[in-house]
Amino acid sequence: MSNYPLETIRHSAAHVMAAAVQQLYPDAKFDIGPSTENGFYYDFDMEHRLVTEDLKAIEKAMKKLIGRKLPFECFEMNRADAEKMLSEAGQTYKLERLADIPEDAKITFYKTGDFVDLCRGPHVANSGEIGAVKLLSIAGSYFRGDEKNKMLQRIYGTAFASEEDLQAYLKQQEEAAKRDHRKLGVELDLFSFSDNVGPGLVLWHPKGAFIRHTFETFWKEEHYKNGYELLYTPHIGQSVLWETSGHLSFYKDGMYSPMQIDEKDYYVKPMNCPFHIEVYQSRLRSYRELPLRWAELGTVYRYEKSGALHGLLRVRGFTQDDSHIICTPEQIEDEIAEVLRFSLYIWKSFGFTEIKPYLSTRPAKAVGEPERWEKALVSLRKAIDKLGLECEVDEGGGAFYGPKIDLKVKDAIGREWQTATIQFDFNLPERFDMTYIGEDGKKHRPYMVHRALMGSLERFFGILIEQYAGAFPLWLAPEQARILPVSDKQHDAAMALKKELRLKGFRVEVDVKAASLGAKIKDARKERIPYMLVVGEREAADGTMAVRNRREGELGTMTLDQLVEKMRFEVDNKII
Repeated sequence: MSNYPLETIRHSAAHVMAAAVQQLYPDAKFDIGPSTENGFYYDFDMEHRLVTEDLKAIEKAMKKLIGRKLPFECFEMNRADAEKMLSEAGQTYKLERLADIPEDAKITFYKTGDFVDLCRGPHVANSGEIGAVKLLSIAGSYFRGDEKNKMLQRIYGTAFASEEDLQAYLKQQEEAAKRDHRKLGVELDLFSFSDNVGPGLVLWHPKGAFIRHTFETFWKEEHYKNGYELLYTPHIGQSVLWETSGHLSFYKDGMYSPMQIDEKDYYVKPMNCPFHIEVYQSRLRSYRELPLRWAELGTVYRYEKSGALHGLLRVRGFTQDDSHIICTPEQIEDEIAEVLRFSLYIWKSFGFTEIKPYLSTRPAKAVGEPERWEKALVSLRKAIDKLGLECEVDEGGGAFYGPKIDLKVKDAIGREWQTATIQFDFNLPERFDMTYIGEDGKKHRPYMVHRALMGSLERFFGILIEQYAGAFPLWLAPEQARILPVSDKQHDAAMALKKELRLKGFRVEVDVKAASLGAKIKDARKERIPYMLVVGEREAADGTMAVRNRREGELGTMTLDQLVEKMRFEVDNKII
């Protein structure tokens, strides 16, 4: 078992993989091979078009190199010698990467067997310290991520300190594949994408749209209960708005090209924040009005490279549950404590119980007065302590405009997801000159907190699909019960039962197919229907039904009132 940090093990595994590729395909040109959150990859350019079967041979060669316990030898070179060596080796991509290194920086290489790589490290002492490795897949990747450049071949792999850890991860990945929201989205008819509409733009189907409507309604009701007011803002804004906010200076690559209206440039919005500030600026504000808690389910559009798009988790058009809390210095501790509590409540309501905060502090380059940063950080720390949470601190990892808390949740199979963000913003209040009249009759700068609980609703839905493996709890399920008549003779009784249940607020359908009861039950299970209500000759005669529950199995015969009471309890209490 290796004792090195996982990141180091994986970085070294990427080098060993590249060494194996060099052995098998001597004409290969190398780009980069970093560690990632779940493993590593390396990008290659070579004549041979890799196929999945090639991974076995590469992995076999890797294991031989690992068994030889080859040392990772680091050495420095001056720029001229480094350029000469890479040029003679025909490593054109490495030459471009070398040009990225600042003139005054050290240029280091690592040698592993016959493989030499431009790299700053760190690495394990020798290849025998890598532990257990597995190559996973092949994909295409543009050089520098730019679609205008040549497409390279990327091999993904993973490495762990022990074989036991590797097998646990592979088992988790096997389960994750079954839960993949892209696969289930098609199987359950929840959403789709269309080439005619464009990549990264989601089409919500009726069932998916109903689930979205359900959690949006929950979101709105809970925000009203917690003292928020809702806003609606336009999808586009003039260039002057984005110049003031700084988006055109710092975020233009993530924005879509402008459209000309009345000889003025308009942009579809990448963020909701400037619009909320314009609402604030619509009149003079007093300290008596604060705190203001404004929330919006606002649709935004951000350019993502096509290679970065991933189902619902990474899209180009999405609805963000944005909120801005505008308050006085005296109010920030209570506001932050409350918004953190609210964040935990929202995620726990959907069945996520393992939640951990990550605190990011002031970076070297930052805007805003140091005392305001300190006060904000104190409020974030106190909120975490008040709720008895353990947190990790990323010293200096905050955005230049303010410290923040990120929440990460663990799902049903142990994966961690970045979710809610609570972010102070010292930049936009300055850029828009936001003020309020204080008790002293003078103008003061308010504190502004940006807060997204679910984040992108599209991403949130993708996480939910994978959390439940498509088997949504009753309160979220688009079809809560399906009535299964045993034969055509029970058709009228089934339709009457459907009407009664719909009048009581439940989402119910009848399976009218000319199929056996067994086939109907099989279909309902495949579609993850929470309740199956079987109506045969006896049930039709006495106004009852044989009830099957997705989780509990057969529940026996029930009257309508008994069923309604059971289902109502599940819905009202949001039983997961």
